[in-house]
Amino acid sequence: MTDGLRKGLTSYGDAGFSLFLRKAFIKAMGYSDDALNRPIVGITNTYSDYNPCHGNVPQIIEAVKRGVMLTGAMPMVFPTISIAESFAYPTSMYLRNLMAMDTEEMIRAQPMDAVVVIGGCDKTLPAQIMAAVSADLPTVVIPVGPMVVGHHKGEVLGACTDCRRLWAKYRAGEIDEVEIEAVNGRLAPSVGTCMVMGTASTMACITEALGLSLPMSATIPAPHAERFRSAEASGKVAAAMAKAKGPRPSEFLTEASFRNAQVVLQAIGGSTNGLIHLTAIANRAPHRIDLQVFDQLGREVPVLVDLKPSGEHYMEHFHHAGGVPKLMAQLGDLIDLDARTIEGKTLRDVVAAAEEVPGQDAIRSRQNPIKPEGGIAVLHGNLAPRGAVIKHSAASAKLMQHTGRAVVFESVEDMTLRLDDPELDVAADDVLVLRNAGPKGAPGMPEAGYLPIPKKLGRAGVKDMVRISDARMSGTAFGTIVLHITPESAVGGPLALVKNGDRIRLDVAGRRIELLVDAAELEKRRAALIPAAAPEWASRGYAHLFNETILQADEGCDFDFMRRQGK
Repeated sequence: MTDGLRKGLTSYGDAGFSLFLRKAFIKAMGYSDDALNRPIVGITNTYSDYNPCHGNVPQIIEAVKRGVMLTGAMPMVFPTISIAESFAYPTSMYLRNLMAMDTEEMIRAQPMDAVVVIGGCDKTLPAQIMAAVSADLPTVVIPVGPMVVGHHKGEVLGACTDCRRLWAKYRAGEIDEVEIEAVNGRLAPSVGTCMVMGTASTMACITEALGLSLPMSATIPAPHAERFRSAEASGKVAAAMAKAKGPRPSEFLTEASFRNAQVVLQAIGGSTNGLIHLTAIANRAPHRIDLQVFDQLGREVPVLVDLKPSGEHYMEHFHHAGGVPKLMAQLGDLIDLDARTIEGKTLRDVVAAAEEVPGQDAIRSRQNPIKPEGGIAVLHGNLAPRGAVIKHSAASAKLMQHTGRAVVFESVEDMTLRLDDPELDVAADDVLVLRNAGPKGAPGMPEAGYLPIPKKLGRAGVKDMVRISDARMSGTAFGTIVLHITPESAVGGPLALVKNGDRIRLDVAGRRIELLVDAAELEKRRAALIPAAAPEWASRGYAHLFNETILQADEGCDFDFMRRQGK
């Protein structure tokens, strides 16, 4: 097997010349033969002026390079796409697969014996792990880490659970424009990802549970010195993997690894997005995520991490309480401790080293959980034949069983135009329905599932309503919100059949979401449906590829040709 600079030579028809030319040009960068004869560790650079989540990436890269060189290997940094959640049009999810393809192909195209991927903002870690599993090169994942908390009028603030809560207060007239502007400058006081259990924090915890990153790497705050010491240690591990030629992801990511990730996802009250991403990652391996099994785990695994939006604390508190190792220790026999990690250790070793922090209350015991069941439930019914999800750990208990009248919005644009109309026929007991916001319909399945409370109801004191859609929702959000209804309405799913005034029943305990309209009437409506024409936005390029090959939420929203064949 060729390695180092000899790996994957450019084809000129003469291998000797290919290596000669490669060395001649790279020496223009000032490298010596000693440096170029060592194993190579590739390091992704996802820094971007558009991506404040990744603001510490340059420092992380320097720390990784230091660790690689201290261990006798050669670090080589290369750029990839960087996706920032609030700067990606039309939505970051639309670009996740593009980043996965870019990262995978750059890993394959350039000579490296191991790779370190650095990411954090919602879709970057999933994209990078999808790429790493497909490329199957020894990989170390480094999350950029969460922000530190902000403060406002004596209250601790966190982006973006508190941004949603305070924006709702502003919409309801409870705080004025001067105060919301002050809040705007205090919600994100440092670089890093959201410091609540949003998608970024969820994916960092899942990554650690899968064994793809070093212990504690999910929770170290982005600006802390410990973050950079962890990056240096990650560089050392990557260099050791480059020398040993492993382990590769396929050598330690087992069915048990993916089950552990699902257990942790439930126990942290994680983002519903985490389920989509984990499904896509598993589909790149010879494993699959079974929604029924995931839901059953949710009935067995309690929420133990007291973190917003399901609880009260923030990521730095989770970290100082012992992080993911302590969580897995508390989960006990719910975790398969024989699963391995990038270091060649088992989770048993990781758990044995978990810190005991007297008096901490961010990580509960199984005897004293935040919620008796896991954070996410999977629903089925005539509205969601292939499933839907609800983050019931962040929902209103009084709405867990609810029947209400449908108030339908045809699209995100329709919702934006009509939601706050004083003449809108809507009451607190109604069910807000958003359709054409799924993978194809939007496109990209935006985080529009968190439909705002109509202004006139918000100003009357309404804090929550049942809201359903084929869209996604930020993991930082809260409320009684049913998401990922599959199949989506744009491909003729049952959500397309709902009319204003129809009755909809939500039964979370029974795991059902039902449109209370008889089957004959639904068939009549289906026969009258006009198939959607190919959208103008999908006429060329990446948009065309996306529209033609995107899978539904229950299959991870990957492209159909990117799945690995397996069980």
